[in-house]
Amino acid sequence: MKLVRFTINGKTALGKVVGDSVVDLSSVAGTDSMRTLLTNLPAQRAALEAADAPSHALGAVTLEAPITDPQKFLAIGMNYQKHAQEARDLGVPVPDTQLWFNKQVSCITGPTDPVVYPKVCKALDYEAELAVVIGKSCRYVSKADARSVIAGYMVTNDVSARDWQHRTPTWTLGKSFDTHGPIGPWIVTDDEVADPHALELWLTVNGVEKQRTSTGDMVYNIYEQIEYLSQVMTLEPGDILSTGTPSGIGAVTGDLLKVGDVVRVVVDGLGEIENKIVTDDL
Repeated sequence: MKLVRFTINGKTALGKVVGDSVVDLSSVAGTDSMRTLLTNLPAQRAALEAADAPSHALGAVTLEAPITDPQKFLAIGMNYQKHAQEARDLGVPVPDTQLWFNKQVSCITGPTDPVVYPKVCKALDYEAELAVVIGKSCRYVSKADARSVIAGYMVTNDVSARDWQHRTPTWTLGKSFDTHGPIGPWIVTDDEVADPHALELWLTVNGVEKQRTSTGDMVYNIYEQIEYLSQVMTLEPGDILSTGTPSGIGAVTGDLLKVGDVVRVVVDGLGEIENKIVTDDL
Protein backbone atom coordinates (compact mmCIF):
# COMPACT_ATOMS: atom_id res chain seq x y z
CA MET A 1 0.00 0.00 0.00
CA LYS A 2 0.89 3.62 -0.43
CA LEU A 3 -0.23 5.23 2.83
CA VAL A 4 -0.78 8.98 2.82
CA ARG A 5 -2.01 11.92 4.80
CA PHE A 6 -4.04 14.19 2.55
CA THR A 7 -6.14 17.32 2.79
CA ILE A 8 -9.32 18.08 0.87
CA ASN A 9 -11.96 20.71 1.63
CA GLY A 10 -10.02 21.79 4.71
CA LYS A 11 -9.98 18.32 6.27
CA THR A 12 -6.86 16.18 6.71
CA ALA A 13 -7.22 12.41 6.79
CA LEU A 14 -5.35 9.16 6.29
CA GLY A 15 -5.65 7.39 2.99
CA LYS A 16 -4.07 5.04 0.49
CA VAL A 17 -3.16 5.79 -3.10
CA VAL A 18 -4.64 3.46 -5.70
CA GLY A 19 -3.77 4.45 -9.25
CA ASP A 20 -4.85 8.06 -9.71
CA SER A 21 -7.12 8.07 -6.66
CA VAL A 22 -6.82 8.45 -2.91
CA VAL A 23 -9.09 6.19 -0.84
CA ASP A 24 -10.10 7.77 2.48
CA LEU A 25 -9.27 5.31 5.27
CA SER A 26 -10.73 7.33 8.14
CA SER A 27 -13.61 5.00 8.94
CA VAL A 28 -11.43 1.88 8.65
CA ALA A 29 -8.37 3.17 10.47
CA GLY A 30 -10.32 4.79 13.28
CA THR A 31 -7.55 7.38 13.72
CA ASP A 32 -6.06 10.41 11.99
CA SER A 33 -2.56 9.58 13.30
CA MET A 34 -0.20 7.76 10.95
CA ARG A 35 1.90 6.69 13.92
CA THR A 36 -1.13 4.99 15.48
CA LEU A 37 -2.05 3.40 12.16
CA LEU A 38 1.46 1.96 11.76
CA THR A 39 1.31 0.57 15.31
CA ASN A 40 -1.92 -1.25 14.46
CA LEU A 41 -1.06 -2.06 10.84
CA PRO A 42 -0.63 -5.85 11.20
CA ALA A 43 -4.10 -6.23 12.70
CA GLN A 44 -5.78 -3.76 10.34
CA ARG A 45 -3.97 -4.57 7.09
CA ALA A 46 -6.70 -6.76 5.58
CA ALA A 47 -9.41 -4.18 6.21
CA LEU A 48 -7.23 -1.34 4.90
CA GLU A 49 -6.36 -3.26 1.74
CA ALA A 50 -10.03 -4.08 1.11
CA ALA A 51 -11.27 -0.50 1.52
CA ASP A 52 -12.29 1.11 -1.78
CA ALA A 53 -14.45 4.11 -0.83
CA PRO A 54 -14.82 6.99 -0.43
CA SER A 55 -12.16 8.11 -2.88
CA HIS A 56 -10.88 11.35 -4.40
CA ALA A 57 -8.87 12.12 -7.50
CA LEU A 58 -5.19 12.32 -6.56
CA GLY A 59 -4.91 15.67 -8.33
CA ALA A 60 -7.74 17.10 -6.21
CA VAL A 61 -6.03 16.61 -2.85
CA THR A 62 -3.00 18.11 -1.15
CA LEU A 63 -0.52 15.49 0.01
CA GLU A 64 0.83 16.23 3.48
CA ALA A 65 3.89 14.88 5.28
CA PRO A 66 2.96 11.19 5.74
CA ILE A 67 3.87 11.32 9.42
CA THR A 68 4.27 14.45 11.52
CA ASP A 69 4.84 13.08 15.01
CA PRO A 70 7.54 10.41 14.99
CA GLN A 71 9.41 10.03 18.24
CA LYS A 72 12.70 10.03 16.33
CA PHE A 73 14.08 11.33 13.03
CA LEU A 74 17.61 9.97 12.75
CA ALA A 75 20.01 10.21 9.83
CA ILE A 76 23.32 8.57 8.99
CA GLY A 77 26.23 10.51 7.55
CA MET A 78 28.68 9.58 4.77
CA ASN A 79 26.92 6.29 4.06
CA TYR A 80 27.50 6.05 0.30
CA GLN A 81 30.86 4.91 -1.03
CA LYS A 82 31.43 7.80 -3.45
CA HIS A 83 30.11 10.38 -0.98
CA ALA A 84 32.55 9.14 1.67
CA GLN A 85 35.37 9.39 -0.86
CA GLU A 86 34.51 12.96 -1.81
CA ALA A 87 34.60 13.80 1.91
CA ARG A 88 38.06 12.26 2.18
CA ASP A 89 39.18 14.25 -0.84
CA LEU A 90 38.17 17.42 1.00
CA GLY A 91 40.08 16.36 4.09
CA VAL A 92 36.95 15.54 6.10
CA PRO A 93 37.57 12.57 8.42
CA VAL A 94 35.42 9.53 7.58
CA PRO A 95 34.66 7.44 10.68
CA ASP A 96 35.07 3.67 10.74
CA THR A 97 31.72 3.24 12.46
CA GLN A 98 28.20 4.34 11.60
CA LEU A 99 27.84 8.11 12.05
CA TRP A 100 24.34 9.02 13.26
CA PHE A 101 22.84 12.41 14.03
CA ASN A 102 19.44 13.70 15.01
CA LYS A 103 17.05 15.81 12.96
CA GLN A 104 14.55 17.41 15.30
CA VAL A 105 11.05 16.26 14.34
CA SER A 106 9.95 19.90 14.11
CA CYS A 107 11.86 20.09 10.81
CA ILE A 108 9.31 17.82 9.08
CA THR A 109 7.35 19.31 6.19
CA GLY A 110 5.31 17.99 3.28
CA PRO A 111 6.34 16.63 -0.11
CA THR A 112 5.47 19.83 -2.00
CA ASP A 113 5.73 22.40 0.79
CA PRO A 114 8.21 25.29 0.56
CA VAL A 115 11.57 24.95 2.27
CA VAL A 116 12.72 28.11 4.03
CA TYR A 117 16.21 29.53 3.50
CA PRO A 118 16.94 30.76 7.05
CA LYS A 119 18.01 34.37 7.36
CA VAL A 120 20.84 33.23 9.66
CA CYS A 121 22.18 30.66 7.18
CA LYS A 122 24.85 31.33 4.56
CA ALA A 123 25.24 27.84 3.03
CA LEU A 124 22.09 25.82 2.31
CA ASP A 125 22.50 22.38 0.76
CA TYR A 126 20.48 19.39 -0.45
CA GLU A 127 20.81 15.66 0.30
CA ALA A 128 18.62 13.14 -1.53
CA GLU A 129 17.88 10.17 0.71
CA LEU A 130 15.79 7.04 1.13
CA ALA A 131 13.90 7.09 4.42
CA VAL A 132 12.92 3.96 6.35
CA VAL A 133 9.86 4.04 8.60
CA ILE A 134 9.84 1.66 11.56
CA GLY A 135 6.70 -0.42 12.10
CA LYS A 136 7.27 -2.26 15.38
CA SER A 137 8.62 -1.41 18.80
CA CYS A 138 11.94 -3.23 18.89
CA ARG A 139 15.30 -3.53 20.65
CA TYR A 140 18.39 -5.60 19.88
CA VAL A 141 17.27 -6.48 16.37
CA SER A 142 19.63 -8.69 14.36
CA LYS A 143 20.45 -7.98 10.72
CA ALA A 144 18.61 -11.17 9.84
CA ASP A 145 15.42 -9.95 11.51
CA ALA A 146 15.68 -6.25 10.69
CA ARG A 147 13.33 -6.27 7.71
CA SER A 148 10.52 -7.59 9.91
CA VAL A 149 10.42 -4.29 11.86
CA ILE A 150 10.17 -2.03 8.79
CA ALA A 151 6.74 -0.55 8.02
CA GLY A 152 7.79 1.04 4.74
CA TYR A 153 9.83 3.61 2.87
CA MET A 154 9.62 7.27 1.83
CA VAL A 155 11.57 9.87 -0.11
CA THR A 156 13.30 12.60 1.87
CA ASN A 157 15.69 15.51 1.48
CA ASP A 158 18.08 15.99 4.38
CA VAL A 159 18.24 19.76 3.87
CA SER A 160 21.40 21.03 5.56
CA ALA A 161 22.53 24.43 6.76
CA ARG A 162 26.24 23.69 6.33
CA ASP A 163 27.56 26.65 8.29
CA TRP A 164 25.42 25.68 11.28
CA GLN A 165 26.09 21.96 10.84
CA HIS A 166 29.77 22.36 11.61
CA ARG A 167 29.30 24.56 14.65
CA THR A 168 28.70 21.45 16.78
CA PRO A 169 30.11 17.92 16.47
CA THR A 170 26.60 16.44 16.66
CA TRP A 171 25.48 18.28 13.45
CA THR A 172 21.96 18.55 14.92
CA LEU A 173 21.55 22.33 14.64
CA GLY A 174 22.49 22.42 10.98
CA LYS A 175 20.11 19.59 10.19
CA SER A 176 17.06 20.73 12.13
CA PHE A 177 15.88 24.12 10.90
CA ASP A 178 12.12 24.34 10.43
CA THR A 179 11.01 22.89 7.05
CA HIS A 180 14.38 21.19 6.50
CA GLY A 181 12.90 17.69 6.60
CA PRO A 182 10.54 17.30 3.63
CA ILE A 183 9.21 13.73 3.42
CA GLY A 184 6.74 11.85 1.27
CA PRO A 185 4.89 11.69 -0.92
CA TRP A 186 3.58 8.60 0.90
CA ILE A 187 4.81 5.57 2.84
CA VAL A 188 5.22 2.59 0.52
CA THR A 189 4.77 -0.49 2.70
CA ASP A 190 7.66 -2.93 2.83
CA ASP A 191 5.80 -5.73 1.04
CA GLU A 192 5.71 -3.61 -2.14
CA VAL A 193 9.50 -3.17 -2.30
CA ALA A 194 11.34 -6.24 -3.57
CA ASP A 195 14.77 -5.02 -2.49
CA PRO A 196 15.32 -1.65 -0.79
CA HIS A 197 18.99 -1.90 -1.76
CA ALA A 198 18.25 -1.95 -5.49
CA LEU A 199 16.48 1.38 -5.93
CA GLU A 200 17.70 4.25 -8.08
CA LEU A 201 17.85 7.56 -6.24
CA TRP A 202 18.35 10.97 -7.82
CA LEU A 203 17.98 14.70 -7.23
CA THR A 204 17.61 17.70 -9.51
CA VAL A 205 17.79 21.43 -8.86
CA ASN A 206 15.77 23.47 -11.37
CA GLY A 207 15.69 20.39 -13.60
CA VAL A 208 19.47 19.89 -13.58
CA GLU A 209 20.61 16.56 -12.17
CA LYS A 210 22.93 16.86 -9.16
CA GLN A 211 22.88 13.40 -7.58
CA ARG A 212 22.17 9.88 -8.85
CA THR A 213 23.05 6.44 -7.52
CA SER A 214 21.67 3.07 -6.48
CA THR A 215 20.82 2.40 -2.86
CA GLY A 216 23.09 -0.61 -3.28
CA ASP A 217 26.07 1.77 -2.90
CA MET A 218 25.42 2.17 0.84
CA VAL A 219 28.39 1.54 3.11
CA TYR A 220 26.11 0.18 5.85
CA ASN A 221 22.89 -1.32 4.52
CA ILE A 222 19.49 -0.72 6.06
CA TYR A 223 19.50 -3.91 8.10
CA GLU A 224 22.93 -3.10 9.55
CA GLN A 225 21.65 0.35 10.45
CA ILE A 226 18.68 -1.04 12.33
CA GLU A 227 20.84 -3.59 14.14
CA TYR A 228 23.28 -0.86 15.19
CA LEU A 229 20.70 1.66 16.39
CA SER A 230 18.56 -0.88 18.22
CA GLN A 231 21.51 -1.76 20.43
CA VAL A 232 21.25 1.76 21.86
CA MET A 233 17.56 2.62 21.86
CA THR A 234 14.13 1.16 21.39
CA LEU A 235 12.90 1.94 17.90
CA GLU A 236 9.20 2.74 17.80
CA PRO A 237 6.48 2.68 15.11
CA GLY A 238 6.76 5.83 12.99
CA ASP A 239 10.43 6.47 13.72
CA ILE A 240 12.23 7.72 10.60
CA LEU A 241 15.71 6.58 9.62
CA SER A 242 17.27 8.59 6.80
CA THR A 243 19.79 6.25 5.23
CA GLY A 244 22.41 8.56 3.72
CA THR A 245 23.03 10.65 0.63
CA PRO A 246 25.13 9.95 -2.47
CA SER A 247 27.92 12.07 -3.93
CA GLY A 248 27.24 15.40 -5.62
CA ILE A 249 26.20 17.59 -2.70
CA GLY A 250 26.56 21.34 -3.07
CA ALA A 251 29.19 21.53 -0.32
CA VAL A 252 31.53 19.64 -2.65
CA THR A 253 30.55 21.11 -6.02
CA GLY A 254 30.15 24.67 -4.70
CA ASP A 255 26.67 24.80 -6.21
CA LEU A 256 24.68 25.53 -3.06
CA LEU A 257 20.97 26.29 -2.95
CA LYS A 258 19.51 29.77 -3.33
CA VAL A 259 16.07 31.28 -2.94
CA GLY A 260 13.84 30.35 -5.87
CA ASP A 261 15.48 26.97 -6.53
CA VAL A 262 13.17 23.98 -6.99
CA VAL A 263 14.58 20.75 -5.59
CA ARG A 264 13.16 17.42 -6.74
CA VAL A 265 14.09 14.09 -5.17
CA VAL A 266 13.02 10.79 -6.72
CA VAL A 267 13.42 7.22 -5.51
CA ASP A 268 12.51 4.59 -8.07
CA GLY A 269 9.22 2.94 -7.12
CA LEU A 270 8.62 5.21 -4.14
CA GLY A 271 7.63 8.47 -5.83
CA GLU A 272 9.03 11.97 -5.63
CA ILE A 273 9.03 15.13 -3.56
CA GLU A 274 9.52 18.64 -4.93
CA ASN A 275 10.13 21.70 -2.79
CA LYS A 276 10.82 25.33 -3.63
CA ILE A 277 13.35 27.30 -1.60
CA VAL A 278 11.73 30.46 -0.22
CA THR A 279 12.77 33.44 1.87
CA ASP A 280 12.56 33.50 5.64
CA ASP A 281 9.78 35.95 6.46
CA LEU A 282 9.93 35.63 10.23
